[in-house]
Amino acid sequence: MKWSAELTDTFGGQANYSWVQREDLKVDANYSGPWIVRTAKAAFGLTSVPHKTEDYGHSMTIHFPSINSVLFLTLDS
Repeated sequence: MKWSAELTDTFGGQANYSWVQREDLKVDANYSGPWIVRTAKAAFGLTSVPHKTEDYGHSMTIHFPSINSVLFLTLDS
């Protein structure tokens, strides 16, 4: 499965887009949400940063309040 990942800053808790980093992630179809989140965090060097995840099935939003950032993951068809 291919996921598009987009990391950006936040302002007032909302995505701000003053800077953006993008990555394409490939994750085996047998893996679920937590593994996808770990893979995405590792791709951006955020493995030790605490997060809160919202999982919508075909997309995820991962909030990093301590560094004022948010990571959007979208499943590519």
